[in-house]
Amino acid sequence: MQDLAKAKIIIKSPAKINLHLEVIGKRDDGFHELAMIMQNIDLSDYLEFQINNEGLIKLDSDCNDLSLSSDNLIVKSANLLKEKSNIDFGANIFLRKNIPIGAGLAGGSSNAAATLIGLNKLWDLNLDQQILCSLASSLGSDIPFFINGGIQLCFGRGEILEKLDSNFEYGVILLKNPNVSVSTAETYKKYSNRFCGEYLTNREMIEKIRKNLRDNGLNNLTFDNQDLFIKNDLQLVVENDNDSVKQALYLLSKLENSLTFSMSGSGPTCFALFKDVQTAKKELIANYKLFKDKGYDSWVCTFLKKGITFI
Repeated sequence: MQDLAKAKIIIKSPAKINLHLEVIGKRDDGFHELAMIMQNIDLSDYLEFQINNEGLIKLDSDCNDLSLSSDNLIVKSANLLKEKSNIDFGANIFLRKNIPIGAGLAGGSSNAAATLIGLNKLWDLNLDQQILCSLASSLGSDIPFFINGGIQLCFGRGEILEKLDSNFEYGVILLKNPNVSVSTAETYKKYSNRFCGEYLTNREMIEKIRKNLRDNGLNNLTFDNQDLFIKNDLQLVVENDNDSVKQALYLLSKLENSLTFSMSGSGPTCFALFKDVQTAKKELIANYKLFKDKGYDSWVCTFLKKGITFI
């Protein structure tokens, strides 16, 4: 235990973008049936974990805009794991925040999964990935994806995962106005009110959509001198209501070497894909002042083949 008390674990907790987001319909449990492709990118937060002997979960961060109490997903994840494992240890956790909040990049979900993975190791629990995914699913719909990360098909409300075999090496430019955030729950509510009049009952239709994404999803994202296609149903409602998203998509559409562009998740972050990271970097250098003058923070990222990693 003495060695454990001295140990510090550092985890890289990456964001995601949606390469496909299809809302199949409204379920009778209050969630929506989804068909998605999610991809980790290397815009990342970092979490540091150390054991404490007080049995308490203590969270601190360099981000002043985050609650550090029981409503934070990191604290929720740690308390859930502690309760399920019936252990006396606590943890001191420090979050270095780089992923913007309320951005459609699932930074909070990534942090929650990183907490499960980090404390599983710190507390020497030896829980397998199936158990971690089950715990993740009880905390939030996007969180199970981050247990394995990389690029995956995500079905159900996001908890039914199928690993994809892809070697995409696209470069990514992200745009987000730092003064704008979007509520995921409100976005789904608006979409549902507009497009989902009845509850889903047709299992055959759900399976057909899933099969179509399995068979054709990666084909839509393969560059063969033709435009790539990214579908995001939530963009239909957010773009109309949010000038920041509308303008970001317009700016990305004008980039000379962009292969495609879209909104991520429920927004407001938007992104464009390029054939490689060097092309994306050149494009950002050429347009950085324009983006800044229009009020946007911008990043260049690459796709990650796996998600959460130990440093």
